[in-house]
Order: sequence, then C-alpha cells, then structure tokens
Amino acid sequence: MTEAVRVRFAPSPTGHLHIGGARTAIYNWAFARHHGGAFVLRIDDTDRERSTEENTQAILRALRWLGLDWDEGPEVGGAHGPYFQTQRSAIYREALEVLKSNGRAYPCFCTPAELEAMREAARERGGFSGYDRTCRAIAPEDAAARMAANEPHVWRVKVPDTRGDIAVNDAIRGPVTWPRDAMDDFILVRTDTTPTYMFATVVDDWRMGITHIIRGDDHLSNTPRQIVVYEALGAPVPAFGHMSLIFGADGKRLSKRHGATSVEAYRDEGILPEALLNYLAILGWSIDDKTTIFDRDTLVREFDLSRVSRNPAVWDPEKLEWMNGVYIREMPGDVFAERIGDRLVQAGMMTAEEAAERREWLRELAPLVADRVKRMTEIVPVVSFLFAESVDIEEPARLKVLEKEGAGRALDAARETLSSIDPFTAEAVEEALRAVPEQLEVKPKVVFQAVRVAISGTTVSPPLFESIALLGKDAVLARIDAARPLAAD
Repeated sequence: MTEAVRVRFAPSPTGHLHIGGARTAIYNWAFARHHGGAFVLRIDDTDRERSTEENTQAILRALRWLGLDWDEGPEVGGAHGPYFQTQRSAIYREALEVLKSNGRAYPCFCTPAELEAMREAARERGGFSGYDRTCRAIAPEDAAARMAANEPHVWRVKVPDTRGDIAVNDAIRGPVTWPRDAMDDFILVRTDTTPTYMFATVVDDWRMGITHIIRGDDHLSNTPRQIVVYEALGAPVPAFGHMSLIFGADGKRLSKRHGATSVEAYRDEGILPEALLNYLAILGWSIDDKTTIFDRDTLVREFDLSRVSRNPAVWDPEKLEWMNGVYIREMPGDVFAERIGDRLVQAGMMTAEEAAERREWLRELAPLVADRVKRMTEIVPVVSFLFAESVDIEEPARLKVLEKEGAGRALDAARETLSSIDPFTAEAVEEALRAVPEQLEVKPKVVFQAVRVAISGTTVSPPLFESIALLGKDAVLARIDAARPLAAD
C-alpha cells in the first residue's frame, strides 16, 4: 500500500460509546497502526438537540479506556481541524461554493407540501418516487432573484444524467453496484444553511484526506450518494470497507434488550479493557481458525481487512466473560494488585493511601482471587471478609459446619495451634494446621471447614492458609473466639 493510510472514527455524541461503534473504532485504529498511517477522531455533533458535551467526554473516556489513541482529533489537535462538525461551518460553505461554481449544485424552492404532492403522484404512477428535479430547470438569473428576495430554499446536488452503475470494490464485501438512474438530486444544505449528513461527512473526509472508510454495513446504502458528492467536488473517492453488524443470539441487531451495550457499562460490570478489545476484535475478524486470545500488538501486526467476515457477528456474553477470566488469571501480579486496590478504594474498604502502603499485601492477595473470579466486580464480595471488623456467619454455613459434632473441638485445637505460630506466614499456618486433624483423629475437612467458616462467615473463600496469614493472628483468633459458642462439641 503506497498511499499513506488515513482513517477516521466519527461518532455522534448522542449517547455513550456503543459496542458496535467501539468495534468500528478498533478496526480503524488497528488498520491505521498496521499500515503506519493516521487514525483521526472526529465528533459528528450536528444533531444539536441530542448531542451533549457529557456524551462527547464519555466517548473519549471509553476510547482511552480501551487503549485506543488518536493521531488527530479532540484533545490532540492536528492540521485538519476543527474536529467537531459544529465548528466546521465555514468549510462546508466553501465546499458548497465549489459546487455552485462548477454547476453541480442548484437551489430548490419546492415547499414541503409540493414535495409531498410529487411523492404522492409518483406512488400513484408506481414509478420513481425521488425528487423530480423541478427546480433544476430554473434559469440561473431567476434563481438568483428568488434567493435575493429571501425565498426559502435548499441546495441539491445535480446528479449526472449518465446511465450505468456506480460501482465500488468494497474491501470487505467485494464488488457492489447501484444503478445511477435510480438516484435523485438529494439535498446537500438545508433551508437553515446547515449541511446534511451526506454532504458534511464527504466534505470532512475529503478535507481531512481520509483514504479508507471502514464502517458498519448500515452505511452501505449511503455510499453511492457520497460517491456522487465526491465526484461533484472533484475529490478523490476513498476506499470503502463495510463490516456486518453485531447481532444478539436472537438474530436481531444488538440493543439494550440483550444486556449492556455501552463500553463503560461493561467497564462498570467488571470487564477488563484488554478483554473487551480482544473480544470485539474477533467479532467479525480472525487471525486464523484457532487463535482467540491475543494482545494489542498482535492485533496491529495481524490486522487485515481481507479477513473481516461478511457474515453478521453474534454477541456472546458468556464468551466475553470467559475471555475476561482468562485475562484476569494471566494478569501480572503488580497490575492485578493495583486494580484490586482501585476496586477496594471504590468500595470504601481502603483509602488510596492505604492501598499504596499495602501494595505488597495486595500482591499476595491477587493470586488468591484471580482463579476465582471472571469479572473484576466479583473481587470485593470475595475478599470483603478480610476487611471487616467481624463477620456474620451465614446460616447454611452454621448448620452444615459449625453445628456438626466435633466442630467445637476442631476450633479449640486450631486456635491453640495458631496462637503459637511466629512468624505468622501462610507456610507456617499450613504446616501447623495440617497436623491438627491427625491429633483429633478426624478428617481434615472437619478442621479446615470449621476454621474457614469462623474467619470468613461462609464455606467458600480464597485459599484458607493464605487467607489466615493475610488476616493476621489477632483477627483470626478473635474470629475463632466469636464463632466458638455456635459450634457443637
């Protein structure tokens, strides 16, 4: 590829970053990085009623969280700004002047009532229902006089009368054609002088030097009209690649009925950015028929549009959760300790200062949790007993463990053994406690489960000996003392 690659992601800030939009951003970013090109972020905020600064910040925040950086755009700048469509009005006016001067745009004075009458007549005839080009025949001097009199008007593109097809060799879908004679003279600029999406996006992509447009196939039907605008402007037509959309298991387009749909919602539900990036990348693209888990560097090295599937991708929350569990288990200890600390600070179990001071303690905690959770949100409930002043013993645990014959003797023996250990390490705790069942002539489960319930309040917890060491001798002995009255002798 000899031409310098320039791609863009142009979200509308009418909501938070949707999963489908995130995948589009990932593919564009990976394509740009693979080819050593530029990834441009543009905010298409022309929907003034629904676009908000809050949504814009949420989109930027979600992209950064996913680990995507942009070479030009908001907070970065660049030579082709501004990067908000609402700030590019002068650029659209200049582009319209180009079309006026070369005769490829004309004013249309038809009222909404007249346009509806045209459409109704076309429906009755059963023929072409697009604009019938009534105003295309108005003499330039007459049109100028009507505009001078402030008669409301829009600007339409003059679609050439040539026959044949508009053809695109889509980088994903292959050759696609549209009949040119089925296209009407569509509107470029509204009566209030604001550009339509069809005009603004072409002007922006042209002026920003975009070479490849990679987007969802819900935009495929826009392509022929946009090509007409490129041709009218005398601008080079970029390459197109239209990926299939993401569907739920029911075969319908992904929406809130399938669960969370925004990137930040999945972040809040405990999904890691590395896992979500990886999962979105394989929704419609693959390295080969066996590689599922890969990092960002591998994605960049291997990404190619020729391996993007034409078939719709199916969102599978269970596979995402499985993948997230893999990333949690493989996370370096320092990183996991930091993220555990962040979760505990958010939950009010530690202060940021305590998390920093107890970093080594958190590193010891990390491997005890990693194999037991698939989402980061599961960490706090699993380890909460380590931070409580005391624990409430769950009724099932009391009935199944503490009220069984011998539980009290097991706690007494465990307490005596634990009180004499110094230093109070996991290794020392394990060695000492493993001798207790033999002394009492009971199965190890009787002793270990009684101690587990006493210190955690439940029958399920991270590894026992490590948990005891992390709690510390004083806390462990106090909890055994508190549980002893509930235990049967």
